[in-house]
Amino acid sequence: MPIEEGMPVMAFEEKGAWVALIVGVIAYTVYIAVVLGRAAGGELADTPYADALLWSIGAAIIAGILVTIVVSILTRRDGLTSDQRDKQISVRASHSSRAFLTIGVLGALALALVEADPFWIANTIYLAFVVSGLVEVGARIALYRGVMPAW
Repeated sequence: MPIEEGMPVMAFEEKGAWVALIVGVIAYTVYIAVVLGRAAGGELADTPYADALLWSIGAAIIAGILVTIVVSILTRRDGLTSDQRDKQISVRASHSSRAFLTIGVLGALALALVEADPFWIANTIYLAFVVSGLVEVGARIALYRGVMPAW
């Protein structure tokens, strides 16, 4: 299908951000559903979670790579080059998410210091990575769409 005159072309990095957003939300949602299903109303801290956590992370990485490849093949006519704007957006998005990761890791550290169950520590770290990643790709998309002001 040819690109129509005046139709904006989405940058490769923005496509990747959309893929990461969708894959990230699905992977974490499936993980939460599996853990809650295993808990079946019991104590969450006693619920086996490690395999589900590792599988959801691994599946998200593999799905992200595969979907990005498919999207790249299907939209190769849009080009794969990045320019200065792409680099600035990447830096700004990365800076936007860093605080969320820091807060989450500090929360996990606090849980470790009070000797909380490993379930809570691991899930706090995982949540910190998920939130940080979603904030980063959300900021990236918002910057490409002009929703957030540029520096």
